[in-house]
Amino acid sequence: MAESPLLEFKNVSKSFYGNNVLNGISFTLNHGEILGLVGENGAGKSTLMRILFGMNVIKETGGYEGEILVDGNLVKFDNPSEALKAGIGMVHQEFSLIPGFTAVENIVLNREPQRKSIISEVFGPRLNTLDRKKMDEISQKSIGTLGVNINKDMLISNMPVGHKQFTEIARELTKKNIKILILDEPTAVLTEKEADTLLKSIKEMAKRGISVIFITHRLQEILSVCDKVLVMRDGVIVRETPADKTTVREITKWMVGREISGISAENNESKIQNKKEIKKIMSVQNLWVDMPGETVRDVTLDIFEGEILGIGGLAGQGKLGIPNGIMGLYEAGGKVFLNEKEISLNNPRLCLDSRLAFVSEDRRGVGLLLDESLEWNITFPAMQIQNKYLKMLLGGFIKWRDEEAIKEVTEKYIKELSIKCTGSQQKAKELSGGNQQKVCLAKAFALEPKVLFVSEPTRGIDVGAKKLVLDALKKFNKESGVTVIMISSELEELRAVCDRIAIVSGGKISGVLPAYTDSEEFGHLMVSNVV
Repeated sequence: MAESPLLEFKNVSKSFYGNNVLNGISFTLNHGEILGLVGENGAGKSTLMRILFGMNVIKETGGYEGEILVDGNLVKFDNPSEALKAGIGMVHQEFSLIPGFTAVENIVLNREPQRKSIISEVFGPRLNTLDRKKMDEISQKSIGTLGVNINKDMLISNMPVGHKQFTEIARELTKKNIKILILDEPTAVLTEKEADTLLKSIKEMAKRGISVIFITHRLQEILSVCDKVLVMRDGVIVRETPADKTTVREITKWMVGREISGISAENNESKIQNKKEIKKIMSVQNLWVDMPGETVRDVTLDIFEGEILGIGGLAGQGKLGIPNGIMGLYEAGGKVFLNEKEISLNNPRLCLDSRLAFVSEDRRGVGLLLDESLEWNITFPAMQIQNKYLKMLLGGFIKWRDEEAIKEVTEKYIKELSIKCTGSQQKAKELSGGNQQKVCLAKAFALEPKVLFVSEPTRGIDVGAKKLVLDALKKFNKESGVTVIMISSELEELRAVCDRIAIVSGGKISGVLPAYTDSEEFGHLMVSNVV
């Protein structure tokens, strides 16, 4: 007799703000099975998991239709606490850690082992003390199951981003009776080595009987670790197949409903081969940046007008710190010149006034006004800094918003970037992660900058949207003449888009090469000064 499924969805549907995002979803998950859930941004993956995990937003927006069974029992979770009691854990795409707490304190949060004393026996458990030794043991055991080396006593605010991700997962594994673990883009912030370690850990979880729902846009990871693949498109399941019976190419086609041509490197030599004829637009000299998890010690770099310059390197070696320091988000020193005029560091407003723009890798923390509309998100910086999209009287003494212009430019970028939304008035927080990233790009484009820093522009974006975003950057560069500095963990992505690529290692520029240079040469530069 076949074993009954651990989890079963039956004809589940859901609407948000008049937009039908799930239609008749049905699938099963067996004990110890690894299910790969894939689809373009906006396909409905995150909504499906929010329903399973009992996220408050589901109940607040009218609930859902259909049935969910766990171990054959009908369930309907109104909040995450109920899901946790049923043995379901979730690691979200955006971190939910407390920055001022250590890894240990985050891992056992709200489940801390306590020590009784004579005083607490008399006056009640509120006077119990924390059992620090037991907390350390629990945390170390959970971290150990992941096969990583994390400083359990380090504050989250000081951790490299990859270690934060492992801390999130370790926290879920310490919870009692865990049966199902949902991992939403867990490798998006990891290096290749860290990602390999996590994939091995996922297989070990399955051997221990934990079922895993693995959401990622890295399709090769799906094939290497999953038992079966569930492909979603426009709120429906379009294919369910064993992972060993399909290919990346097939999955891509099912996801987007069409063939997606690969992003291939282009020979951009002619654009930069004669530097004497090209104006140097920016010069960075001896830059250092105090950014947690990043090493920027002594960066010196020249950027030429109209080029797309890539900045790559291993995690923590400084590539993310460079734009964050120049734009004033973290304390920095050294000198930066724009058109031979020095720009004062540690002053974000002066950078913006100088026509620099930045699309941060932290789209939710830095890039977006989550509770505001797309119109407000896309136009507000240009409105505030450049007086664009405003009507003025008496030489600007009286100002008010030009609603028609705001709506027009927002709808322009919605169309150009294929932002999936119900309209220009929809709130940014209601969009999928990939569509939020497109809004961040639109906001930067609306500023019409001279120099645009774009950090990890395709992190967490599906294969179809990735090509669209990269094409948009190339188009913006070509048609507007804007100099683009693109920071990415994906070397092949940089080789496909950029004219030159600077590699950061040990907080310094270890070399700058044309984008068409062999990958092996870039690899040597990446490890030349690793700290």
